[in-house]
Amino acid sequence: MPGRLERASAWTGIAAVALWIVGLLISTSLTSNLSGKASDAEILAWIQKNDMKLILGAWLFMVGCLCFLWFAGTLRSTLAVAEGDPGTASAIAFAAGAAASIFGLLIPAGDLASAINKNAVSASTAGAFHTIGDMFFVGAELSVLVLLVATGIVALRTAVLPAWWAIVGIVIAVVLLIGPIGWAGLIFAFPLWTIVTSVMLARSPQRAPRHTVVPAIAQAG
Repeated sequence: MPGRLERASAWTGIAAVALWIVGLLISTSLTSNLSGKASDAEILAWIQKNDMKLILGAWLFMVGCLCFLWFAGTLRSTLAVAEGDPGTASAIAFAAGAAASIFGLLIPAGDLASAINKNAVSASTAGAFHTIGDMFFVGAELSVLVLLVATGIVALRTAVLPAWWAIVGIVIAVVLLIGPIGWAGLIFAFPLWTIVTSVMLARSPQRAPRHTVVPAIAQAG
């Protein structure tokens, strides 16, 4: 039963990506375009006009972040079994995945708050809430970087994931580290990594944990 649960949980990565895409389509592509140089008054008017779409889109995106948190826990379990004690890299991978989930939850939160309070929020507040999402986006970008590196380290050491896929993850992490293009790595490459990793986890055989070799002197003591 635990094995079946873990295999089923692995698909939450795909669910996360699907919800992210649908949420973004509803809250951005299906609403009127907003210029990146829009004034606070224009932002508020855009929010008031598209409040229900923004609320629904943000909600679905945030649920996707919760699915990703579940996926990160499933990935951590798989990595920890393969890595064995003390499981440092596995713990770091999960902590980074959890941080990415939290930052992701906060990315649409500003527009969501303004949409909920559309008749009470001021233009300046709506403008500030709209741009504050960029700060959380950068936080998610850097957190994902750590997740990919830690996962890649475990994969290269234990073959819990294919070595070539570990290298792909590390390459994506390098892209995320480069400020001018890091956003593309988070928006395009990372969701693809999540989907493929989900499939690999769901189809991978159950692995026995690595055993730490205890020196004979320690055993004698």
